[in-house]
Amino acid sequence: MNKTALKNFAINARKELIEKVKAKAYKIGITEENIKKAQIESSDVIYIDGKQLDANEKKHREKLISRIKEIGYKQLVEEVAYTWFNRFTALRFMEVNNYLPTKVRVLSSSNPNSSEPDIIKEALSVDLDIDKEWVYERKINNNTEELFKYLVIKQCNSLNNVLPFMFETIDDYNEILFPEGLLSKNSFLHEMSDVTAIPESDWEQVEVIGWLYQYYISDEKDRVFKGKTKFKAEEIPYATQLFTPDWIVRYMVQNSLGRYWIELHSEHKSLVDGWEFFLDNEERESDFEEKLSPYINKEMNVEDIKCFDPAMGSGHILVYMFDVLYEIYSKCGYLEREIPKLIIENNLFGLDIDDRAYQLACFSIVMKAMEYNQRFFRIIEKEGLKLNLASIQESNKLTDEHIAYIAGNSVGTEFETIKEFCEQFKEAKTIGSLIKVGSFPQHFLEERLEFIKEQPIDDLFKIDIREKSIALFLQLIRQAKIMHNQYDVLVTNPPYMGSKNMNSVLNNFLGKYYPDSKGDLFASFMEIDHYLKSYSFYGCINQHSWMFLSSYKNLRLKIIADKSIDSMLHLGSRTFEEIGGEVVQSSAFIIRNVFIQNRKGIYLRLIDENTAKEKKDKTLDAVQNPNVLYRYMFDQKRFVDIPGSPIAYWVSEELVENFKKGEPISEIASPRIGLQTSDNNRFTRFWFEVCNDKLLFDAQDITSAMESNKKWFPFSKGGEYRKWYGNNDFVVNWENDGEEIKSYAASLYKNYTRTVKNINFYFKKAITWSKISTGDIAFRYKPNGHIFADAGPSIFSDDYLDYLHGFCNSIVALKIANTLSPTLNYEVGHIASFPILRSTIKKELIESIVKMNIDISKKDWDFYEISWDFDRHPLLTFSSPTIKTAFNKFDHFTNSQFEKLRINEEQLNSIFIEIYGLQNEISPRVNNIDVTIRKADLTYDIKSFISYVLGCSFGRYSLDENGLIYAGGKFSPARYKMFPAVEDNIIPILSDVYFEDDIVTRFVEFVEVTFGKETLRENLEFIAGAIGRKDKETVVDTIRRYFINDFYKDHLQIYKKRPIYWLFTSGKQKAFNCLIYMHRYERSTLSRIRTDYLHELQIRMDAEKKALLDIINADGITKETANAKKELKSLDLKIEELRAYDEKLHHMADMQIDIDLDDGVAVNYAKFEGLLAPIK
Repeated sequence: MNKTALKNFAINARKELIEKVKAKAYKIGITEENIKKAQIESSDVIYIDGKQLDANEKKHREKLISRIKEIGYKQLVEEVAYTWFNRFTALRFMEVNNYLPTKVRVLSSSNPNSSEPDIIKEALSVDLDIDKEWVYERKINNNTEELFKYLVIKQCNSLNNVLPFMFETIDDYNEILFPEGLLSKNSFLHEMSDVTAIPESDWEQVEVIGWLYQYYISDEKDRVFKGKTKFKAEEIPYATQLFTPDWIVRYMVQNSLGRYWIELHSEHKSLVDGWEFFLDNEERESDFEEKLSPYINKEMNVEDIKCFDPAMGSGHILVYMFDVLYEIYSKCGYLEREIPKLIIENNLFGLDIDDRAYQLACFSIVMKAMEYNQRFFRIIEKEGLKLNLASIQESNKLTDEHIAYIAGNSVGTEFETIKEFCEQFKEAKTIGSLIKVGSFPQHFLEERLEFIKEQPIDDLFKIDIREKSIALFLQLIRQAKIMHNQYDVLVTNPPYMGSKNMNSVLNNFLGKYYPDSKGDLFASFMEIDHYLKSYSFYGCINQHSWMFLSSYKNLRLKIIADKSIDSMLHLGSRTFEEIGGEVVQSSAFIIRNVFIQNRKGIYLRLIDENTAKEKKDKTLDAVQNPNVLYRYMFDQKRFVDIPGSPIAYWVSEELVENFKKGEPISEIASPRIGLQTSDNNRFTRFWFEVCNDKLLFDAQDITSAMESNKKWFPFSKGGEYRKWYGNNDFVVNWENDGEEIKSYAASLYKNYTRTVKNINFYFKKAITWSKISTGDIAFRYKPNGHIFADAGPSIFSDDYLDYLHGFCNSIVALKIANTLSPTLNYEVGHIASFPILRSTIKKELIESIVKMNIDISKKDWDFYEISWDFDRHPLLTFSSPTIKTAFNKFDHFTNSQFEKLRINEEQLNSIFIEIYGLQNEISPRVNNIDVTIRKADLTYDIKSFISYVLGCSFGRYSLDENGLIYAGGKFSPARYKMFPAVEDNIIPILSDVYFEDDIVTRFVEFVEVTFGKETLRENLEFIAGAIGRKDKETVVDTIRRYFINDFYKDHLQIYKKRPIYWLFTSGKQKAFNCLIYMHRYERSTLSRIRTDYLHELQIRMDAEKKALLDIINADGITKETANAKKELKSLDLKIEELRAYDEKLHHMADMQIDIDLDDGVAVNYAKFEGLLAPIK
């Protein structure tokens, strides 16, 4: 199946249909902004903009206006567009599979050489209720579009008899909004029937219906997710619809419904041979059948099995249940022609909140029946068909008047009984199948409805109430029957929605009725026991976070104690082909709704496979070969021996024993969650953004921080994967003991302690980790002086900090971490549960290795200017007459450090593997990729050297002193003797030598000062080669090209899109560019840029232009003249760019703009929009 083609088609079809529906509405005077009144109106005709609408069209327009008032214009357009998409999809599916009763194609031709649909050719003979004179007249006049519309509507109406859920009789606004231009070659209908785009073989598979629905709503899905808000009721289907891969559906159904039947009727065991994903339990205990006997009824008839999907979507799971049930019925000896109707009416039940998905689910199941019996439509016409599927409706719009009409009284027991029943379905479009139906007076309601239907209407004013009441109550009764039932087999792919996206209705409901699973809808669907019998099978695919997160611990404990996990495919990421990355981590599983003692479940660990196909193939392999290494047998009672009771089926007996023997970290240290600012944009900065005079890096405690009168303090908030030391990037506003943060938190939550936590641990030395990670966990040392964030929780200990640091960065701790939390979240509770086995013999050795590792990692971190402890560039630290030899020394040193750290980590691994007795399951080996310090890299390090030269040029650094010299405050030129900083804080970057002190000149001068005049050329050659010198390019040209084209990109990357050197640039032609140092900016800086540099450049370019014109106007050589013309064209563009830039610069210079370093780069940079290079 070409899913790309299906997706493109469905997305484009939606856009086209919406526009066509809007166009039709416009023709009858209806737009989003306005509904025109009729110019002339009578009982049987109206005129809109001179266009006559007959009585029928008038009636349709009135219904349309009424519906718009009810749901709004946009939703109405979506509704009509989708209604027609649904119908055209159904017609296409049926014509390809030859299911249409007329046997005449509606949208295409059986003749591949004909572009005209067969129904138009056979219009006069097709077996439909048509007006042949009317049709003949349209054919004669070649009015094909109108004829096509007429025939499609007649075809749809004729199908109402057998498919009423899909083809309601068209006599409403859907008819008046029938899209025009559908027969054109550019129409989506042409693409739908184009076999080169979507082969007819795709239409032969009923799952095409589900894929098209998912793709049709994909744009809306993207829209609601981009909004990142609470989802409205009508948005929930878009946000939660996810079509289940067919092979996972087969696994779930075969191992639930299939297993259920086989355990009832072992004589049908041969059915398993055709179930490729059926996991047989090779270790089934001898008394297993005896254990099951109290729960199963071996006399059960196949017609009595109730199968249910409470979030059925387009019916994919129910369709495959149909296949398995058909096999079972056949095995039981039923007649083939009888089976489809028996399955639909007796076995299959489903619910969804989405009316569109409900239509498709009904259609898909009937089409599956047609696959088995092509005369099934005749059976429906003769005997009718009762589908046990429903689109859940809500009772929000039911008033007491409606209820009183049904009850026959506005007070009394009957009124209260019906009202109680209706109240259960308030907000049902939001809550859906999670509603637990209690009160259901079914017989009373059905009797009242029958009585009302038979009664004549005495009061004409009650016609509307009567119609609405009957219609809605019929739907409520239908869904209540399904929701009040219990089922033998429940299989579903539930909606996924975290609490942050839930509206208040859903949040409050889950908090009240599903407190142990309220964090996500999928988890709440694991607690719908009211749909299950005492020995039901529950099959599901959802996100695997329920297996590990502490917020689902109570849910896990209930499952472990009261149910039996029969099998599980632990799928991890990329299970759904259309969802990339690590965001959706999946698990599919089968649970028995009864606990069976000493029963081991089957678990397949498929998280390392990168594609859905690989996961599927591995599953098939595990079915055939139970001895594969990724197939585990686990007794779920052992989960409770692991802290938090995660579903960690892969852990060894030895590791479980370590959990029992070890002391939790929380008993020998203090793992703590840190500060949540509630607004990081307001309260945090990268340390290099703010004024250094307001920074304090080494506060010893809260008191010294307050007494310092400083504003900004180091803030540990996670970061990239790095061990031992580093990720010191941020500072937080903790001025006056966090006065501003506390005040803001109190305004949000009444009390600041909700987010400002564990203050007594601030500024203490600790080890920290990143709470959210995309890979392995890593721990880093933080000396005194840091505040820690909620995203960078920390461990505090006076006596065991280094020991714990060594353990936490060991392979043993990683194995434990992946046991407790294989998700992207490493919460404090997980780390607090790490079992610590204290070794007094090894403690001193461990701590000495840890100190060495911290020292190595700190040296690495401090080699780069992003560190606040950066001294000078390493190419100057490893002094040498040439840059090449300096780099070689640095290269040798970093390789040595890298290897030393790797060996140290392996030694720590070996020590802890021995302490924990895991020699048989863990290797101490450390891969290079897991060593988190850098080796020298020629290109990177030369570029960082160039950045350092800029820093020295601006006065951020100095050759006379180590470390950061100036980052705000009072600037002192006397501190820059060896290499003076620029006086005016402006360094031009131009395509030629227009100024004596441009950036290239200063760079060459710096290299000469630091490495000597004798080796200058050799050093420049080496630098040019490292940054990509081109053939026939001089070293100076290479360096100049790098500054013009690439330096600022690299600067933005190094400083994480918070540049401290700002690039003023005139535009695309790069006619004028200069850098300034943000911390030295003054009000007069813009004026100096304009008068001292921009105007001077304009004068020089005007002179260049004059010289070129002289060449052109002279009777010189043709080639020289041609080159001059070419140069002049380029120069004119630059001169014009400079003129426009000068206007902007003049305007903003006159504004005398101030900046405040406390506001950070983003705020200050934006003040100069149009003058500065965009941050990309």
